Amino acid sequence: MATEPNEPKGRYRQYLEVVTGPLEDKKRWRRYKARTRALPENYRTAVEALERYLMHFGPADGAGAMVMYEDLADLFEQGAADGTPIRDIFGDDPVEFVEAFMANYPLGQYRTRERNRYTEAIARAAGEEDRRL
Repeated sequence: MATEPNEPKGRYRQYLEVVTGPLEDKKRWRRYKARTRALPENYRTAVEALERYLMHFGPADGAGAMVMYEDLADLFEQGAADGTPIRDIFGDDPVEFVEAFMANYPLGQYRTRERNRYTEAIARAAGEEDRRL
C-alpha cells in the first residue's frame, strides 16, 4: 500500500487520509517517539514533560509540529550523547526555555495567528491599513 512520493494515491488511501490525516505524518510521529524512548530515563522524562507542554501551547499543524518535535529529539539525543546535564539544557527557568524554543516554530501557532490578527485590526482601526507588524 506504500506509494512513492510522485505516485498518485489510491482512492482508499485518499479517503483514509481525509479521516485520519496524512499517513506520512503518523510515520514521522512514530519515528520521533521511538527516538525519545531510546533516551536515558532522565532525558526521556524531560522530553515527555516538554512534549506535554507543547501539545497544549505549541504549533497545531502537523508538518510544522513534526519539525519541532524532530528538532527536540535531536537536541536531547545530542545532550545525552554529550552528557549535558538537564539543567544545562533547560536553564533555571524551564518555561522560559520552552517559550524560546517554541518561538522558533511560529507557523501554525494559534497564538501567533491571533496576535497578528489583533495587531492588524488595531492598525486598521488607527487608519494604518498598509502597516504590517
